[in-house]
This record gives sequence, C-alpha cells and structure tokens, in this order.
Amino acid sequence: MPIDTRLRILIAAMELFSEKGYGSTSISDILSRSQANSGSLYHFFPGKQDLLVGVLELYRDGIYRMLLEPAWQGVEDPIERIFALMARYRLALAESECLYGCPIGSLALELHEPDPPVRELLAQNFTGWTTAIGKCLSAGAARLPRGTDVAALAEFVLTTMEGGVMQARTHRDIAYFDRNIDQLRRHMALLEQSARQGAAA
Repeated sequence: MPIDTRLRILIAAMELFSEKGYGSTSISDILSRSQANSGSLYHFFPGKQDLLVGVLELYRDGIYRMLLEPAWQGVEDPIERIFALMARYRLALAESECLYGCPIGSLALELHEPDPPVRELLAQNFTGWTTAIGKCLSAGAARLPRGTDVAALAEFVLTTMEGGVMQARTHRDIAYFDRNIDQLRRHMALLEQSARQGAAA
C-alpha cells in the first residue's frame, strides 16, 4: 500500500534529522528524500518547526511499534526486556560504526532553547520511554528491594543508555557503550541480591 504524502514527508524528515541533525537538514533535502513537491510539503507543514513537531509526534506515538515491540519479541522476562532494548541500541551503533545517535537525545542536545511545544514533545518522548522501562521494573518488582523508586530507576536506565550512546559516538568505540551497560547489569544484579537478602531477613 502506498504511503500517503504527509507520512512520506515525515519519514524523510525523521531520517534526515537523525542522520544530519535538525539544523543541517534543509527543506530541499526533505523534498529530495521524500520525492514530494514543495506545494504538498507547505500544505501540511507551513514551516520547518511544524515538521519537527510532526516528527516528534511520530516518534512519541510509534514507540511501541517502532522500538519496543521489535526489541522485546520473544523476550518474556521483564528485566531482560530492559537489556534487550539496550541490545537494540547496540546493534544500531555497531551497524553504523558508532555514527548512530538516539534520535530524541540528539535533538534534545541540539535544540538548546526549543520553543515550548517542541520541548514538551521531547519531554513526552523521554517520559514514554521511561514509562515503558518502569513497567518492566514493576513487573519484576520481586527482584528489587522493597521501596525502590521505580520511576527514578527508569530514569537512571535512560541516562545510562543515552550516555553510553553519546560516548560511543564521540570515541567511535562501542566499548564505551558496552561498559555502561555492563555496569547497569551489575547494578541490577546487586539490587536483586539486596532484595533476596531482605526477603530472607
């Protein structure tokens, strides 16, 4: 089934913002990639920021379909789902020779003072991500110490992933990402050990 023109433009913009950054992507780049004419683009998106808003909405609304479902296919253990998601980011880094950057993280860093609608959508994307991780942690709550702040732990997981990606890209060395994720796994193992000791006390 052919993709409608508006979605084709958004997908082209999404790809280009991820590859080149928002500031370095021109309207002509998007027209060339999408094979749309300027009249169609400006009909749907009067300005470049309207395109950015559309892209951020697409990421927000597609997190399960585009990111989580593929990563979690065949993985039932809730804690291992977290590491399956990390493995998906690692694959993207490896396949791009460490050029890949988390699209939302990259945009958040690039747009130093985004307008309120853009900032809000960036925040919604991060919240959607941490909410999904929080659900994994809640499902595995028996393996966490009683009273664990699940929301804060989910934010820590996000920070670990974003930092690992950023360092791997900067050094062009996936070992930086691997070390971050290894420390996250060690931290989760220590939490599980503490939970078992608490249950036995």
